[in-house]
Amino acid sequence: MQATGPQAVTVEDSMSMVHASRGGLRPASEHLKSEPAIIAEMAMATLPNTKVQWSEMIADYNRIREGIEGVFPAFKDFNARVLHPGGFRLRNTASEREWLTPSKKANFLVYPGLEEDPPNENALTLTTIRSHDQYNTTLYGLNDRYRGIKGRRDVVFVNAQDLAKRGLSHGDVVDVSVDDPAEQGLSERILRGVTAVAYKIAEGSVAAYYPEANVLVALDHYDAKSGTPSYKSIPVQIKPAADAPPEPN
Repeated sequence: MQATGPQAVTVEDSMSMVHASRGGLRPASEHLKSEPAIIAEMAMATLPNTKVQWSEMIADYNRIREGIEGVFPAFKDFNARVLHPGGFRLRNTASEREWLTPSKKANFLVYPGLEEDPPNENALTLTTIRSHDQYNTTLYGLNDRYRGIKGRRDVVFVNAQDLAKRGLSHGDVVDVSVDDPAEQGLSERILRGVTAVAYKIAEGSVAAYYPEANVLVALDHYDAKSGTPSYKSIPVQIKPAADAPPEPN
């Protein structure tokens, strides 16, 4: 609720649909501010000479959408279109197999430096992933319809051949540890007691959910230019869990 009355923010879902969202819960406090109001007030406090009419944007979120429309042609008639039931769809050329490249084909680029760390013997390369019922680090459920996992997240996805080479099978409880000679003698980074899932992933590669697998990501391992941590390229070893239950007789 702002000066001009009830407001709605706009969100884009995973299907590229843009629609209005209005909170249905009573605020926890009369002093609780909306996210747009917090951002706008930070801007006003930081930029006293700004020409942006932040206070007007707080009073009426339609003015925020007008500003977006003025920058992005795809949002033409933003305020009118978002009133339609279900909102409207932003065109995604890639979803239509239209590639806006000189060759009209999808282009894959290999960034320099990806091979700067030689793989250790028997090491696998871990990437961290999220499930279907997850937004960033917020979990809305324990099911992952993308990969057929239900009711849990304590798993690591491994190629069946990589499991066999290590004497492991689908369903075994394992420990995933970082394999980095530069860290020998330092405290170990281990993801303990996860279940191995045989999955159609490339040999030599494994995957685990984040934030659960963040324990395997070193704080000082990041891209020098972007600052992005090494979430997608972590050398690891997979072994039977140290405290795994004994095999039945």
